[in-house]
Amino acid sequence: MKYIAHKDGERQQSVLDHLEGTANLAGIFADAFCKQDWGYCCGMLHDIGKYSDEFQKKIQTESDDRVDHATAGAQECEKKGGLYPILEYCIAGHHAGLPDYGNKSERSSLVGRLKKKIPDYHHYADEITFPQLQTMPFDPNMTPDPDFSLSVFIRMLYSCLVDADFLDTECFMQNGKTEREQGEAMNVLLKKLEDHIVDWLNVKDIDTINGRRTEILQHCMETGQSAERGLFRLTVPTGGGKTVASLAFALCHAAAHHMDHIIYVIPYTSIIEQNAAVFREILGEQNVLEHHSNVDYTSSEELRPMQLASENWDKPVVVTTNVQFFESLFASKSSKCRKLHNIANSVIIFDEAQMFPIEYLKPCLLMLEELAANYRSSIVLCTATQPAFTELFQKSWKITELCPRMEEQFSFFKRAQFENIGVVSEEVMAERLLGEHQALCVVNTKKRAQHLYQRLKGDGVFHLSTTMYPNHRRRVLKLIRSRLKQGETCILISTSLVEAGVDLDFETVYRQIAGVDSMIQAAGRCNREGKRPLQDSRVYIFDFEGAENVPSQRQQMDAAKSLLKDGADLSDPESITCYFKMLYHYKEDQMDKKEVLSEFKNKDYHFAKVGNEFRLIEEGNKTVFINREEEAGQILQQLRFQGYTKGTLRKAQQYCVSIYDKEFEKMNGAGMLRPISEDLEDFYELILDTQYTDEMGLDLGVEQGMALFIG
Repeated sequence: MKYIAHKDGERQQSVLDHLEGTANLAGIFADAFCKQDWGYCCGMLHDIGKYSDEFQKKIQTESDDRVDHATAGAQECEKKGGLYPILEYCIAGHHAGLPDYGNKSERSSLVGRLKKKIPDYHHYADEITFPQLQTMPFDPNMTPDPDFSLSVFIRMLYSCLVDADFLDTECFMQNGKTEREQGEAMNVLLKKLEDHIVDWLNVKDIDTINGRRTEILQHCMETGQSAERGLFRLTVPTGGGKTVASLAFALCHAAAHHMDHIIYVIPYTSIIEQNAAVFREILGEQNVLEHHSNVDYTSSEELRPMQLASENWDKPVVVTTNVQFFESLFASKSSKCRKLHNIANSVIIFDEAQMFPIEYLKPCLLMLEELAANYRSSIVLCTATQPAFTELFQKSWKITELCPRMEEQFSFFKRAQFENIGVVSEEVMAERLLGEHQALCVVNTKKRAQHLYQRLKGDGVFHLSTTMYPNHRRRVLKLIRSRLKQGETCILISTSLVEAGVDLDFETVYRQIAGVDSMIQAAGRCNREGKRPLQDSRVYIFDFEGAENVPSQRQQMDAAKSLLKDGADLSDPESITCYFKMLYHYKEDQMDKKEVLSEFKNKDYHFAKVGNEFRLIEEGNKTVFINREEEAGQILQQLRFQGYTKGTLRKAQQYCVSIYDKEFEKMNGAGMLRPISEDLEDFYELILDTQYTDEMGLDLGVEQGMALFIG
């Protein structure tokens, strides 16, 4: 009898062919972390439940009856004993997702699946020989937390299995025409980079900005070629050229060690879009995958290979977000986990590394240690404000600094001087700003930005915050850049959104007290081009009178105030290290807010629970659509009458403002909002046009109990 795994019309794929195809692919994927035998074994056993008469009847008759074929392999691993039970989570969950361990009363749990009565599948033994496991998952003496290490090993194997299963099935269903393109080899990409920077390397005068950038770039390339895999830091001041320098290190390192991928992990989509554009210019469109919420690869047939690559990160260079990276590593669903094996044997660069979410810092850092220790990856922490992670790592690591003469570079690239002016009233701050020619004032809340702007508004005064939808912000930024370039008066009141990925150059910057990293980011907008003398370029640190509620920043502000009280120079790398040590001391009990690490103990692992709860950005905001432009009106009609697609929602985001629940309650209570569609939860349209202005965006000054009466 021929046992069938898949049918496509008259075409058939046998179970044996599918198991061998999946096993060979999964073995190749697992070989990235030297566990080919585990990947192969997992692939050979994952679908042995398809040898049951019930499944064969289902596939021959093409019925919709559900037949459990995923539990059989897990039950066989349980019977086999030894190391084989480690595979149970992967095989049992290869469709539904990695399960929690649970108990026999929970049918979806691993224990429930192992006790479940399923159709007889014994015919598998006529065609399948149980593969041998020849290696250990990891060296238990080399890991500080064996349970966590085993949970990561299971995730990685699961990734190998589900990606191989998808790809083998896809290959059969598409009759071999999968439209996937893997991109070029690392040594080819390195040659492209070398061609791009050939003229830069001729600049030898280290008393010039370009000379310093060349020094940093060359040192990154030399270290990339000579250093062993491990942990690295690239601590480069603003203006030091860290984007290309980090790419140069990664390409040299990957080529030297035969590594498969370079993964850039960046906190803000604005920086991602800029960096990805630079990488595409140097390396070519086909070699760079951008994967985040603002990218849509479904709109064009030409982009089909990129859409497919976004499923499993099968491109040499991947640019993604902290959210996408870490949530995938702690996910349980196959769609999110497919890519994980491609993180192994990679150079992983964390741009703005200080932006790691503190509430998840312990599990995130332990995951990085796992990737470096057991998955042949090199980690680069890249920032001008290096966080003090060394004492938080569970192992003692030799961390290599990639910036040559780091302290001297910070002194050379210093563009402005900090001055603490203490506590001021909003009125006094407004008077100071009116006396400036070109000044940026960054405050901590959207409401404060609107209040201060109201005091100042007039010709040459601008407001910028997330109360304005993205397309609106882009227009305002274009106008601001034009005025700055023309030497015209330009006073900007903004929230912290200008501190990352926004290229502006002001004579003076005022920054309300915040975390030291935020204040240094703000300082990077003062004398950015270095055209003015250092002594004439000031960054004034201040605080407003009265209490202001910024819950998520309270301890950051306390640590910064402590440093300022001691007279520390905020731009000094030692001050930055001191700040982060204080902050992590304050936050010590909050670094694993969801107690992720406690969910993987004594082989009682809760993959599904952690996958559901591990969210770097908590829900609790509502989205307000602003219909003020022609394209916005067209999108709104599509959402209302044609339903929504991922592509339409991405376009809609360019006209959306996110508001907190408290703000939503006031505006909704006043009748200013209405739902766009019953199918779109937490998505509303602003129906009071006067509540949104060109100057300030969405006006948050709504009092509780206000009501809107429409005649």
